[in-house]
Amino acid sequence: MSTAKTALIIGASRGLGLGLVKTLLADGWQVTATVRNPQKADALQALGKVRIEKLDMDDQQAVIALSQQLRGEVFDLLFVNAGVKGPDVQTPGGATLAEVGQLFFTNAVAPINLAQRFVGQIRPQTGVLAFMSSVLGSVTMPDAPELALYKASKAALNSMTNSFVTQLGDQQLTVLSLHPGWVKTDMGGEDADIDVETSTRGLVDQVNAYTGKGGHHFVNYKGETIPW
Repeated sequence: MSTAKTALIIGASRGLGLGLVKTLLADGWQVTATVRNPQKADALQALGKVRIEKLDMDDQQAVIALSQQLRGEVFDLLFVNAGVKGPDVQTPGGATLAEVGQLFFTNAVAPINLAQRFVGQIRPQTGVLAFMSSVLGSVTMPDAPELALYKASKAALNSMTNSFVTQLGDQQLTVLSLHPGWVKTDMGGEDADIDVETSTRGLVDQVNAYTGKGGHHFVNYKGETIPW
């Protein structure tokens, strides 16, 4: 009997994060999941087998505290799912400095800051670092102009991830920028193409498929490569 794989999921109270935890548990993984407010994580707590930690990814001190709390633990998967849609009006003239700053910090800067803290705890050779990106982050594929700022924040995440990967040096790490599909969540809405279970099953399949391959890959939940 092999030892269960371990995962750290950042942002798991609902939607895709919660779905990822469910899928990983069904596959026999040991999961640690973070939420901003454990008091509002009933659905996650109801799963039973999850270790829940409190974390606001935007809070540097909270990130440091979590890294100290989990020091010495090794993860087969670190999946940074947390992110926001941003302001309702996404035209350059329709959003405030504070709104734009918050969007870009949460979606592009904070995930990399967290990854830098935990990269040394990802299992050598076989560990996977995954970021919840979006096809909307592809500069090559123009789409959804009404989400201009969100798109730009995901393109920025991809760029920040790329810079992070180039600074890893000799560390052989597999890094995935993943597009979950258009999913029926609070962010995706009811008109979306697929449900959370379909998306997260595909995302975990990609994590398994790319384990040990190394390099940085931008793919969707079906394993199809997305142009940068």
